Amino acid sequence: MLQPRPTILRGLVQRFEDRRAAYSATGTAETRQQMNDAAYTLCVTTGTRDIDTALMIARRLISLTPAPTPTAEPEPDPTPA
Repeated sequence: MLQPRPTILRGLVQRFEDRRAAYSATGTAETRQQMNDAAYTLCVTTGTRDIDTALMIARRLISLTPAPTPTAEPEPDPTPA
């Protein structure tokens, strides 16, 4: 099975959690649909059928790879001056 990059998974988990919080706060049909869309994407990405399993797998895969550390210096511009 292909494994998604941890940075992608971090973004998808954060997106789902943000949408879930928004739905809890507003309860509108629009925020529910956004939460469901985020859940679907996370399920497809992790190869699962329910959001609880998708979150468990995503968090496990994220934990296996250290978070990227910010670089102290900006990367050089590859375009010629």
